[in-house]
Amino acid sequence: MAMTKSATLVVQLSTGREALPVPGAGVTLVSRETGRRVSFVSDISGRTPPVPVCAPPREESLDPDFTGVPYALYDVQVEADGYLPVTVRGVQIFAGEGSVLPLSLEPRPLGREAGLEEVYDIPENGLLLTSERRPEGPGEDEDVPQGRVLTTVYIPRYITVHLGAPSNASAQNVTVDFAYYIKNVASSEIYPTWPENAIRANIYAQISFALNRIFTEWYPSRGYSFNITNHTGYDQYYVPGRNIFTNIGRIVDEIFTTYIRRPGALNPLFAEYCNGTTVSCDGLSQWGTVSLAQQGYTPLSILRRFYGSVELVQASQVRNIESSYPGSSLSLGSRGEAVRTIQRQLNRIRRNYPAIPAVDVDGIYGGGTQAAVRAFQRIFNLTQDGIVGRGTWNRISNIYVSVTRLAELDGENEPLPNTRPSGVIRQGDRGETVRLAQYFLRVISNYYYDVRPITVDGIFGSGTKNAVIDFQRRFGLSTDGIIGPATWNSLYNVFLGIANTSGLVVPYPGTLLREGSRGDNVRLMQEYLRTIGTRYPIPWIAIDGIFGPGTRQAVVAFQRLAGLAVDGIIGRNTWDRIVATRLLI
Repeated sequence: MAMTKSATLVVQLSTGREALPVPGAGVTLVSRETGRRVSFVSDISGRTPPVPVCAPPREESLDPDFTGVPYALYDVQVEADGYLPVTVRGVQIFAGEGSVLPLSLEPRPLGREAGLEEVYDIPENGLLLTSERRPEGPGEDEDVPQGRVLTTVYIPRYITVHLGAPSNASAQNVTVDFAYYIKNVASSEIYPTWPENAIRANIYAQISFALNRIFTEWYPSRGYSFNITNHTGYDQYYVPGRNIFTNIGRIVDEIFTTYIRRPGALNPLFAEYCNGTTVSCDGLSQWGTVSLAQQGYTPLSILRRFYGSVELVQASQVRNIESSYPGSSLSLGSRGEAVRTIQRQLNRIRRNYPAIPAVDVDGIYGGGTQAAVRAFQRIFNLTQDGIVGRGTWNRISNIYVSVTRLAELDGENEPLPNTRPSGVIRQGDRGETVRLAQYFLRVISNYYYDVRPITVDGIFGSGTKNAVIDFQRRFGLSTDGIIGPATWNSLYNVFLGIANTSGLVVPYPGTLLREGSRGDNVRLMQEYLRTIGTRYPIPWIAIDGIFGPGTRQAVVAFQRLAGLAVDGIIGRNTWDRIVATRLLI
């Protein structure tokens, strides 16, 4: 096979749905064609440098009659201290196109045995599949289940994907960011070498297809606990662990809030499609979009060739994303509240991604703000123009949500939490123990995609029960949806493993702290106790690194509140409770 070195691959490592980068990881890239191995170390932003890689001639991926495989295959191996190793087999590389392999590493929880790893086998691109595609939808005149149709169209923060046919009860459910879901589907269903207008037309169809499933509650109305499947006989081709093509990612960040509908209709169009060569259907022909784009058709005119009278509409809501695009790009010289919002969000993101320079939150788009935007764009694979257009705005908002909700509670004025419940907690229970369990689950869901995200509200409803079952299934516990001693201990240990590995907390140093102790550990505990004292009745203390009588009084007050042995000494139990309480404030 003729190969040309005209493509690049970046491996991007994070935990917590991109909320924390993983620097210092070892990454090895292996060519399936030659066996050549190259190794890299991830930088402070969790990225490898762009690696030049070889691929077959570009024209092969533009020819609908080409019967071979128009891309090269590579294997990627990742190892990082404190995390499960990951192997991805079959990363697809196209000539002339950049590619990003985003991997969310799972911290090795306390007590997790060594030797395990995460392995992803990437199947062939959807255009090469020969099985007939017959997704079932509501159609033009068919009634959807009564009482199960939403009254507004919104873009969800997350979508839950069933990795198999709907009836396959043993298949896994994964909950992923909606924009990432569309990037994955587009990278799995079409070629990144196609004309941009063809790519955009296909992505609009993929967005609309997914939103129609959500709007009609197609699967929940039938008793399933997911929104969509990845089985192409029913839905779209989502492939866990695959690489995302840079140009596809850029386009999705710009347009993922836009969908197709009929004029005068509310619902997103059930935008059926197929490859148009080995499989035909009544909807869009994927290969047909290529020839139309080459003739100069716009994305909308391409869609109208296949779907008839349709229009493109932007959703009015993006649930859980903090702010909406102001309507025009922000660049040097821009002023106002939208600039202030971007500056504030970038400064918060910088705490997790320190390669982004700090900016003054003054509402003035100067050189410092431009430099911070460019750094963000580089880290998250956007065009590095220093301009906040729709795509960059949406990506900043998306990452801001991830980093601010990684380890924070929505509520205020929580009482000091107990780290062990007195009995079991189950659906119907309320209170602060439920809230603490929900907090643990939400942090865990940021690292383990098969544990669905939940709201921390202190109410043990069906959503919390389902998340508990997800957790129990993931960690080999009885899947009853009840938090008894075994489930609670596992929740607490997994949470601590994440917190210790990710830097959310400083682990117990192994030495008792008592009156007369000095040093950084004393200073840290003083800082934590003073913060806790802003909400609970703990004496104010100086932060000087000296464990004097005042610090001892603060420790005693905390121990009384927490129900610990009152001795004024910070051992492992007191240390862990102070840290856990500080995280909740």
